[in-house]
Amino acid sequence: MTGIPPVRRRLLGAALRRYREGLGYSLDDAARILECDRSKVSRIETGHRGIRDKELRELLTEYGVAAGEADGLVAVAHAGRQQGWWQGYRDVLGEAGQDFVIMEAAATEILGYEPHRVPALLQTAGYAQAVADADPAFSDDSQRDHAVEVTLTRQQVVLAERHPRVELLVGESALHQSVGGAGVMRGQLARLAAVAGDGPDAGVTLRVLPFRAGAHAAAGCGGMTILRFAAAPGIGVIHLDALSGGISLDGPGEVARYLRAFTRLRLAALAPAASARLLREAARGQRAA
Repeated sequence: MTGIPPVRRRLLGAALRRYREGLGYSLDDAARILECDRSKVSRIETGHRGIRDKELRELLTEYGVAAGEADGLVAVAHAGRQQGWWQGYRDVLGEAGQDFVIMEAAATEILGYEPHRVPALLQTAGYAQAVADADPAFSDDSQRDHAVEVTLTRQQVVLAERHPRVELLVGESALHQSVGGAGVMRGQLARLAAVAGDGPDAGVTLRVLPFRAGAHAAAGCGGMTILRFAAAPGIGVIHLDALSGGISLDGPGEVARYLRAFTRLRLAALAPAASARLLREAARGQRAA
């Protein structure tokens, strides 16, 4: 939404403010370090202004931030300035969408929950096409094709090139929602079963939240993704799905709340091996349909 700073800037700014306040420094103190006026520091801390790598390192050094964490924060800041694949898909990725894929590509841990559909990182091309065909946000075939390309490119960048730790939970209802017809669902469920059966050694842990779990920690919300950064454990991003493109939350309290919810969901979900069995059964059901 217009006027809201990119989440990567908000993350950096909030972290800088916490470091500064933790040392008892004022805005004027930080301004003296950068040899600028206090309004510039204030805008950096609220995310309304970016910060150069040199300035960021100067502040982090003055604040006594450990080298590893400082490198992580610089990497997050630098990611937003790179020329990326997402720039060719502005017709389907708004500012918030571009911001999310930038942060997703920089994350070292991705935790996701989808109650009613297959997570985008594991969608087959056929499933992704059916999802795009049904999305009212896309007005023509070109946009729908671009939406599918975005999904498949995200998979390539995150799973094949970056290899973060990925843990995904999917609601059992997604196994029975016929997306694209029986043929598409058979292929999609077979892929999910293979991922769940391979276990965490394949880089992705997949669990199914079964119907019998009943009321659960995320019953009052839709899909969510949690992005974390190993070198900078003090920051994180929560992305919540919505028809308007979704929103991203970055407050420490919000991140902690959603992490607790995800932990409870994980405990309510089936183990990966049991999830694989349920997925194979669902695939056989599609063949019989």
